[in-house]
Amino acid sequence: MTGYGMAEKHTENYSVKVELRSLNGKFLDLSLRVPRFLMPKEIEIRNTFGKKIERGSATLSINVVKHKTNENDIQINEALASTYYHKLLDLSKKLGAPEHDIFRITTTMQDVIYQDDEKLDEDLYSLVKEVGELAYVEFDAFRLKEGETLRSLLNDYAETIAGGIPAIEILEPIRTESTKERLQKNLKQLVDDESFDKNRFEQELIYYLEKYDINEEKHRLKTHCEHFCEALENNPKGKTLNFIAQEMGREINTLGSKANHAGIQKEVVAMKEELEKIKEQALNLL
Repeated sequence: MTGYGMAEKHTENYSVKVELRSLNGKFLDLSLRVPRFLMPKEIEIRNTFGKKIERGSATLSINVVKHKTNENDIQINEALASTYYHKLLDLSKKLGAPEHDIFRITTTMQDVIYQDDEKLDEDLYSLVKEVGELAYVEFDAFRLKEGETLRSLLNDYAETIAGGIPAIEILEPIRTESTKERLQKNLKQLVDDESFDKNRFEQELIYYLEKYDINEEKHRLKTHCEHFCEALENNPKGKTLNFIAQEMGREINTLGSKANHAGIQKEVVAMKEELEKIKEQALNLL
């Protein structure tokens, strides 16, 4: 589920900022952006936040600024600097390029000057965890707010589907009348046929009437819609809603196959559109 949270805290020695964001996803994919000194704690950080986030494509960024540094914190790799310098000096001579800027370029080369922060300061790590928890609280509040909006949308979709049932019921008498006229016309033709079998015709007629009876489908669909709305109020898992949506889909498909009327078929198509919206949004729920 989409979420965003950010927190920062400043002390005399450090400034720590933690940012957590996620996009919808079926599985958890957590990307970490942390300072080098936190790498030994990567698994712990990943497990801690992974259990809380549960699912989605998430990014956790931790930024630490030291306000005070010791003389020993700054290191110069003299051997590497010397190698860079002489290589660049040889190249400038071959190309006839000016040599006055080579020292400055050397000092900017990767790993020549670096900050020795390999040792993990436990006080700093405690501060990182504290700020991380604050960021998650904000992140979770964001997701809860989005969840309420999503709950309202899903409820509206289910009610729209249920609202199509009365519309179908209005069209049923029209369908019945048109079906009756068609049967009477066919019956007249059959009666005039010398090979007409009355008993067989009655059997076919019963089968025909049962085949196009949609009362059970309407009742079950209404029940599934009510179940769906009730489930929304009980903070269900996305899988639960998907299972109910599948049952709704079965009844809607059966209504479509039994429709035998353009107006009813139109209502069925509208129901399917709302059902697809439900399936799409339910995937975003944890």
